[in-house]
Amino acid sequence: MKHYTNKEIGELDKLRRANLINSLSGYKPANLIGTISGAKQTNLAIFSSVVHLGSDPPLFGFITRPTGEVPRHTYENIMETGVYTINHVHESFVEKAHYTSAKFERETSEFAACGLTEEYLENFAAPFVKESRIKLGLRFVEEMPVKLNGTILIIGEIEHLFVPENALLENSNVDLHRAGDACISGLDGYHAVEKAVRFPFARPDDLPDFDADRRTK
Repeated sequence: MKHYTNKEIGELDKLRRANLINSLSGYKPANLIGTISGAKQTNLAIFSSVVHLGSDPPLFGFITRPTGEVPRHTYENIMETGVYTINHVHESFVEKAHYTSAKFERETSEFAACGLTEEYLENFAAPFVKESRIKLGLRFVEEMPVKLNGTILIIGEIEHLFVPENALLENSNVDLHRAGDACISGLDGYHAVEKAVRFPFARPDDLPDFDADRRTK
């Protein structure tokens, strides 16, 4: 068992520290966030920090790195236009999605550079990814700075949701395996989503007999 103290983690070189800490949160969603500037310049970037924040209203958040010396085109576009899209990465185009993380110049659209297609739906101003099967159009609601490291939690409300009918279960759960979603581990590991194991809603007065296995051994 390898043991790291806080001091030892801090002494690792930048890349090793980033690889180690980023992989600790386990499998994460792979999403492409699509934006457009007021000058109609599109941008596409992969994020693994998208998280559900509530269902009523339907809110999602994601973490963007600190603004400052390094341009953050996704953040700048959202602040300028107030809209953006979240597009699930399908296992068929993970390589294209990964390379949207390269530091392109503002005048270069990652859609074109990485071989993905802009799509505009329901008169929503921000571009969706045509190749994605699950797509969300969101309107910016709030930003919450994380003072400790300068990152920012961006919160948006869903205005449009597109899901393949064969990926919708009877109870309205979305079957990510049927949708062909991919997920991320660490900074550069991509995985196919396997078929889910589902259980009933958990109630304290309706628990399985967890001791059954012990009694049969």
